[in-house]
Amino acid sequence: MTQVSERDEQAVLRFIERFAAAFAESGMPRMPARVFVALLASDEGTCTAAELADLLRVSPAAISGAVRYLTQVGLVSRERETGTRRDVYRVYDDVWYEAIFRRDQQLARWEGPLKEGVEVLGGDTAAGRRIEETLAFFQFFHRELPGMLERWRAYRDERFNS
Repeated sequence: MTQVSERDEQAVLRFIERFAAAFAESGMPRMPARVFVALLASDEGTCTAAELADLLRVSPAAISGAVRYLTQVGLVSRERETGTRRDVYRVYDDVWYEAIFRRDQQLARWEGPLKEGVEVLGGDTAAGRRIEETLAFFQFFHRELPGMLERWRAYRDERFNS
């Protein structure tokens, strides 16, 4: 049986703020970053809006906006708490796999417009070459990603005995 140790709640809050700041520096809005890291740091991987507002010391409205952003980008899901009218917000167990998989699907949808861009701009122009290189990068990424995700799953299973 795994023994759970007592956590220093202030240390947990400092971790949430520091990691959220790193996400914010990478372009994620600050409040969604804080909510996302709070969910990652929860043992259950779920919290209600009230729990998140209490933990992060913000208003429920701030949580609502942050969760809306996070659900739109596919990092969390909203679920109805069984037997209640309350929503809980869940971070996916394999959040990075899911996020990359969904991003790959988005990149695949960009292929058609990029091909059109090369045709419209002309492959012999600087802009056309830039768009063509963008297309080639996305095609390369789309081709290579399934193998990388498969290797990740094997690595994860081996490392974490899944």
